[in-house]
Amino acid sequence: MKQNINQNNKEKYNEIDKDSSTWKTFLKLFPYILRYKFVLFLSIILLILSAFADTSLIALLRPLLDLGFTMNDKEFLFMAPIYIFSLVLLRGVANYGYSVFLAFVSGKIVMKIRQKLFDHFVDAPVSYYDKNSTGRLLSRIIYDTDQVAASSSDALITIIRESAFICGLFYTMFYNSWQLSLSLIIITPIVIGLITFISVKFRKLAKNMQNSMGNVTMSVEQMLKGHREIIVFGAQEEELKNFEKVNNKFRRDSMRLTSVSALSTPIVQLVISFAIAFVLVTASDPNLNITPGEFTVVFSSLIALMQPIKNLTSVNAGFQKGMAACQTLFAILEQPIENDKGIINIDRVKGSVIFNNVSFGYETRQDLAIRNINFTIPAGKTVALVGRSGSGKTTIASLLARFYDVSQGEILIDGYNIQDLSLYCLRNQIGLVSQNVHLFNDTIANNIAYGRIGEYSEEQIEEAAKKAYAYDFIMNFKDGFNTKVGESGILLSGGQRQRISIARALLRNSPILILDEATSALDTESEQVIQRALEVLQKGRTALVIAHRLSTIENADTILVIDNGQIVEQGSHNELIHKHGGLYRNLYDLKNKS
Repeated sequence: MKQNINQNNKEKYNEIDKDSSTWKTFLKLFPYILRYKFVLFLSIILLILSAFADTSLIALLRPLLDLGFTMNDKEFLFMAPIYIFSLVLLRGVANYGYSVFLAFVSGKIVMKIRQKLFDHFVDAPVSYYDKNSTGRLLSRIIYDTDQVAASSSDALITIIRESAFICGLFYTMFYNSWQLSLSLIIITPIVIGLITFISVKFRKLAKNMQNSMGNVTMSVEQMLKGHREIIVFGAQEEELKNFEKVNNKFRRDSMRLTSVSALSTPIVQLVISFAIAFVLVTASDPNLNITPGEFTVVFSSLIALMQPIKNLTSVNAGFQKGMAACQTLFAILEQPIENDKGIINIDRVKGSVIFNNVSFGYETRQDLAIRNINFTIPAGKTVALVGRSGSGKTTIASLLARFYDVSQGEILIDGYNIQDLSLYCLRNQIGLVSQNVHLFNDTIANNIAYGRIGEYSEEQIEEAAKKAYAYDFIMNFKDGFNTKVGESGILLSGGQRQRISIARALLRNSPILILDEATSALDTESEQVIQRALEVLQKGRTALVIAHRLSTIENADTILVIDNGQIVEQGSHNELIHKHGGLYRNLYDLKNKS
């Protein structure tokens, strides 16, 4: 059963990489465009007017030649400059109008999609981030959304305007001489077929470019985050080779797209040249009664056709890139967010916690991470989890906070199944202090009050800092609580970041605490300070403590020894220490020897 669940989830996430037709993808984008239908309608009118002006300028050649120069019609020659000026003015106003309007629409569409994507990432389950790198997700929200602008603005301008221009040229040609225009009946399906074939090719190549850009972003992001490790281990050359590989892959994919785009235009123009040759041969027939003006209009229209068709085939690359990006983004938006079907909301729980026959397995693994876990934490008591790395301790804590949902069994808080509590209600009851403290590039005060900025007074924030033994070092900074901590709190030491995290939990005053190896990466002096802060934090609260150093959990009410995903021993420190041959005793002896 677990294998089937994993397979279904794998297929669900693979939907992102599946190809879809341009039409289906555009239908998903269309509701975003439809929100601005009035502006879009004005833009389309202006695009058609622009195409009408261009077509009219070509159509004006017939009366200029036949009436103005052949028949020397003075009245028409006098009015011709006015006609030309009016058409050029109309074209200029229309071009300016549709450019501004469509830039407004595309900007709004990209902003909406980017915001929706950000919202989706915020609400995505933790398991989603287990399977997707930060760099790849950054590429989606920055690079892919930019590609949407090409399909919703630049491509739309070209497609509508040039299509209207082509229709106008077709009408002009057939109106002036249907005999000379017969070649269009032959070349039209050929051109449409070529554009359709190229569209499919473009979309596949654009998809490859997206993935390549994701790999480039991921490589850069890993280098920036792991720069210290790179220079310490002398891995510069290795990282350079890795980046060169992904960077070159992006270049090759880009070149493939460019080569197909560059080849499509001369092929289409070659087809049109046959139509031009047909016109020249047909016009040489003495039985065909055609004026110089009619011939010039038809011939000029055929020459003019090259540019809009070239633009359509060229813009197809940008349009297909935009459609490929849309397809990926919409596939991401269709992925499930966190399962928040709970309807129970409680202001503050007492804090009793029960794990009842709980089992869980990660989607990326076939075997279960924990099996048949049963234990109770009475309100206000402390239960510690100890065991070897990978035994399942952090998994148990993650299930309590519903970062993942149990595969089997139930977890109760005050008798309520946590599945029945809303996620906001559940997590509002839990304070988390882990070994990997994440601070935001903001002030110390805002990091302490994070999630509730504006709700707490300066006095409350300072009091929490004092209880966390953080006040003194904060005040040593020039700007005190207004000091910016840098990205991920890089300007603070590990112990200082840990105390900020404890102050954050103290300020929230949550009845349940999860302490995930909160002192494992600290030196002895920092650990003593942090341990005193944690003792203050734990008073009167239910605590689930994951311990790396056994000395920190000797006073826990109950210690659970986890091994291979199961509880193998439980009891107080004194009970377990006297259990000869037990895993806890072995771990304790090992720590004392070291």
